[in-house]
Amino acid sequence: MASMASGTDSTGTIAPNNRRSKTPSYVLNQDRRAALAEVDNAKFAWFHVKVCCTAGAGFFTVAYDIFAINIATRMLGYVYGHATGPDLTSNQQLGLKIATPIGTLFGQLLFGWLADVVGRKRMYGIELIIIIVASFFQALCGSAPVISIIGVLIIWRFIMGVGAGGDYPLSAVISSEFASTRVRGRLMNAVFAFQGWGNFVAVLVALVITASFKDSILHDTSGTHRPVDYMWRILIGLGCVPGCVALYFRLTIPETPRFIMDVDRNIRQASKDIENLLTVGKSEVDPDAVVQRVEAPRASWADFCAHFSQWENLKVLIGTSWSWFAVDIAFYGLNLNAADILEKIGFGSDKVYDNLWNICVKNLILSASLIPGYWVCFLFIDSWGRRPIQLMGFSVLTIIFICMGAGYGKLTSSDSLKKIVPGEAFPTRYRSTAHGISAASGKLGAIIAQVGFSHLYIGTSLCILAAFMFTGILSTLLIPETKGRSLEELSNENQDEFVKGIAGTAGVRDEVIV
Repeated sequence: MASMASGTDSTGTIAPNNRRSKTPSYVLNQDRRAALAEVDNAKFAWFHVKVCCTAGAGFFTVAYDIFAINIATRMLGYVYGHATGPDLTSNQQLGLKIATPIGTLFGQLLFGWLADVVGRKRMYGIELIIIIVASFFQALCGSAPVISIIGVLIIWRFIMGVGAGGDYPLSAVISSEFASTRVRGRLMNAVFAFQGWGNFVAVLVALVITASFKDSILHDTSGTHRPVDYMWRILIGLGCVPGCVALYFRLTIPETPRFIMDVDRNIRQASKDIENLLTVGKSEVDPDAVVQRVEAPRASWADFCAHFSQWENLKVLIGTSWSWFAVDIAFYGLNLNAADILEKIGFGSDKVYDNLWNICVKNLILSASLIPGYWVCFLFIDSWGRRPIQLMGFSVLTIIFICMGAGYGKLTSSDSLKKIVPGEAFPTRYRSTAHGISAASGKLGAIIAQVGFSHLYIGTSLCILAAFMFTGILSTLLIPETKGRSLEELSNENQDEFVKGIAGTAGVRDEVIV
């Protein structure tokens, strides 16, 4: 027997003219889950390579620009510090090093929120334009009687940091939402691995520039270190090149089907996009197509509070945020001070060329040591899981920092952890916002590392870092294992009743065929 509402014919089927307005909510949920399953089960294709390279180029650019300042600060010291050596004041060095992390913190929160409000595609590329412009104008900075070049550089590095911050949540979330479940960890890890290459290339470029200006440095008798003034400008200015290469692809990448489906609430368009992306690698939007919005959970401050007021959701945000905070204290604290540490353990020199050359060589070795860790993680992240690798990383770092801190006095007489989980473990409507919060926590750690440890004995700092690494072990225990699970499953929301019906038809009951 058929139980039917108005709009059904004698056979018990839904009349065509009423099908659109009275589509059963369980059918809409089935359509949504079927469409998402196509993404989750898709074979690795050229489109995934394009997403990886497009997102990774941003991380490459960000890493280059952030860590180039490690060596550029030494160059700036010769030109704008005391004439006898690389001697910017401690406040000038601190300002140059923390301006970008502070800007990054703001950018991560701002762009993370905007990407959930207006869409990933609409914001993608804007952050890269900010980075390109800021990098270019840093290279053109000058001084005047009432203008300090260091002050101007600090402002531009803050602006660059805002753009760099926007890249973290956008690139991570886009690569996560386009990836299939079985390779999502490796795809996201490959995107983050570009950060290691950016760090390495920044130091390699500095080494090449230093070698190219060797004769000019050795024969410079002006006392103004004019060749070195060219060097730091070239080093910083080249940071906009990879960004320019990636910009076209950033502006043309399609919106993720998950955003269209869950935030834009257009299941029909999302299903069409999925089919096109998996076949021809691009999406097509018909401006004349009828837009059918579904009734589904919508982002709001009240909904955000309700979602994260549940401990099972809040603990994940706490876990990802504190883990990122702890590791960035160590990662940025060591890398941004690598030149100072190298000098204090005997790799510095009183001669300009020798000092810059030695700093570049030793930084090259340090940055090269990051790259194997990324790719070892790449090999095992989808088989071992995220939590075991992160626990292992924090444990090893704790031991290393204890040993280094205890032995640092005698020396003077990470590999970075990949932050995959924040791009996976939250609902689509808050995924970018939550990732931005987690990433911003990391930048807060970077700022604290620079400001709090800048005047501490390095051996003491290393022991403090060991304590933070131990807390990272504890925070990792709050994070769920995301290996092999769909993004919807990880969101901790009921997917069978996610869609309530068609928007604007609250008074029309569902058609049920018995």
